[in-house]
Amino acid sequence: MAPTLGRPLRSRFRWTVCALLFFATTINYVDRQVLSLLAQTLQDKLSWSVTDYAHIAAAFSAAYGVGLLVAGGMLDRLGTRIGFALAITLWSLAAIGHALAATAFAFGIARVLLGFGEAANFPACIKTVAEWFPKRERAQATGLFNSGSNIGAVVAPLTVPALAAYWGWQAAFVITGALGFVWLAFWWALYRTPDRHPKVSVDEYKHITSDPPERVESIPWRRVFPRRQTWAFGVGKFLTDPVWWFFLFWLPKFLQNTFHLSLEQIVIPTIVVYNAASVGSVGGGWLSSTLIKRGRSINSARKLTMLTCALCVLPVFYVPFSNNLWVVVGLVSLALAAHQGWSANLFTTASDMFPRAAVGSVVGIGAAAGALGNFLIQEAAGWVLKTTGSYSALFMICASAYLVALAIVQLLAPRLEPVELD
Repeated sequence: MAPTLGRPLRSRFRWTVCALLFFATTINYVDRQVLSLLAQTLQDKLSWSVTDYAHIAAAFSAAYGVGLLVAGGMLDRLGTRIGFALAITLWSLAAIGHALAATAFAFGIARVLLGFGEAANFPACIKTVAEWFPKRERAQATGLFNSGSNIGAVVAPLTVPALAAYWGWQAAFVITGALGFVWLAFWWALYRTPDRHPKVSVDEYKHITSDPPERVESIPWRRVFPRRQTWAFGVGKFLTDPVWWFFLFWLPKFLQNTFHLSLEQIVIPTIVVYNAASVGSVGGGWLSSTLIKRGRSINSARKLTMLTCALCVLPVFYVPFSNNLWVVVGLVSLALAAHQGWSANLFTTASDMFPRAAVGSVVGIGAAAGALGNFLIQEAAGWVLKTTGSYSALFMICASAYLVALAIVQLLAPRLEPVELD
């Protein structure tokens, strides 16, 4: 750590870093959700079919998966300060680039670039949390920054319909895309690693580094890929990430088509759903951290929390059979809150099981698996809806995915034991 001269006597700067991660995740989700909110409008204006939209959504997912494989290693080599800055620059330019598209193919290209850039967000956030927080606080910090995905999903329906109504759909992409450059200015000015940061007190640095020391050199993903702990994390992401993405891309269309709502009328139901998801993200991190403080092992605390979340998703199977809008909103709200609680804990298992130097690569592999699952669910949604016209099978998949995933995680990593990579 740098000399203490000029350092504050006390500090909690790690939570400022967590706030930066929260806002980056918020912007990330605003940018990706603009298209789903405008999907029906763009389908009408540009004559897309339901399978065209599915292909566009799947193109994002495929690029996101490829980007994740690259992002983890890039962040481990370049560090989070430079790597995160490069990523948000790319995805912000791609978000703005949607305004230049006029065909489904052009939108697909813009989504590919957006997905490739946005892929670095979660590996960078998880790696930053591992650098700035001791293990006992990581689930809480992860839950806090991960709640940005829910806030982004709330901010988007509050702003995008109004922007599209007043200035046209192109303006919605340009204005939301420009937010990334605002965040970039703050990130570049404020972020350093804890050992080099002048706003970190000696006491806070000791708190951050209170876990046993770990190796610091980068560990490539090829070395962690064969480990069963990596597969536990990856399979968990593969089975459950698509549920979140399915709702993110298809919920606005489902509400519009099922209940004959306008773009403006879906704003309040969408806000309710994603506000509930925010509570779940913070609550999931808080619950496992509280269980640990009360004496539970990390393994027990994480998995009890994940089981609770998995059970809360089950009722979502009833959604396509309900004719009441607010019953649907309530069930989806519970499911997405549970998903975010699940996700906060699943993400944290990567830093529970792997040394900091490998976390970026492990999270990249797991998130790539989640992106593959997302690609498959997007294509499946287009095919199912074109063939049957019903969402029933899709909601059944969503309801059961978490219990299946938890069973596989338990099989592959029964104790969440740390991996020895030497």
